[in-house]
Amino acid sequence: MAGYLFRRLVQSALILLGVSFITFVLLYVLPADPVRQIAGRSATAQTVENIRQQLGLDQPMLVQYWRYLSGLVQGDMGRSYLQKTEVSTLIAARLPASLLLMAGGIGCELMIGLTLGIVAAVFRGRPLDQGLMVTSFVAVSAPQFVVGLLLLYVFAVQLGWFPIGGYGTASHLVLPAVTLGIMGSGWYSRMMRSSMVEVLRQDYIRTARAKGLTRARVLIHHALPNAILPIIAMIGIDIGIFMGGIVVVESVFGWPGIGQLAWQAIQRVDIPIIMGVTMVSASAIVLGNLLADFVTPMIDPRIKLR
Repeated sequence: MAGYLFRRLVQSALILLGVSFITFVLLYVLPADPVRQIAGRSATAQTVENIRQQLGLDQPMLVQYWRYLSGLVQGDMGRSYLQKTEVSTLIAARLPASLLLMAGGIGCELMIGLTLGIVAAVFRGRPLDQGLMVTSFVAVSAPQFVVGLLLLYVFAVQLGWFPIGGYGTASHLVLPAVTLGIMGSGWYSRMMRSSMVEVLRQDYIRTARAKGLTRARVLIHHALPNAILPIIAMIGIDIGIFMGGIVVVESVFGWPGIGQLAWQAIQRVDIPIIMGVTMVSASAIVLGNLLADFVTPMIDPRIKLR
């Protein structure tokens, strides 16, 4: 167990190192110049050069990366070029909102996706099964901004059930969480259907039915605990995807999370913020996968860590 944990931690550290290097290189070769964004259009060449030297952007790429990595190891993500504030402070202020939206989105996609997947598996091969799978395909394919704007128009503008945007109450969370959940539910429903169909064909399910157990008891107590195992790994991956992929939803609904912070930083070429949000998202993905690896054996003791 200890050896496995050590190997996974080393692998996670190498993955984060690779993400930081690749992201830094991509930002370094961007044609956009962050110094010009800071200095303004009317700045002289001497002013631009002075700012470049103050920020250390006149140094070679590897020197800049080593300086950033040294600070990152010590918990220093750098300082925003334009906001003149520590990146860690900016992210910490936005992180609770993103975590809340992430939890709401994962909850919605699980509730919708698992329900559709179980129903489709129970009625496999029938019109209901086919209809639900078509619905899942549409949900996966639908762009998030289209779904978000449609929900806003129907439930906020026309019906007035929810606020158009903002943050602070449960009613503000519903529409952005459902927007995230609709797309994810398509993947979960298809995965749950495949897993449940496979489990329902097992001998122990036939034995449970032969004992006279009701369909609900067979599904809940015998089939579901085994069919849900592949879903756990997907949840772990979703933790990271939601942290880094909610830019569109946060922008549509005016949700003050790190996705909106990243979008603003991209528009302004604020490299420290972009790097900080990227590293937080990558860390969330790595952490989610680690949690999935360790939680799965707790649910099914037959699965061993190797």
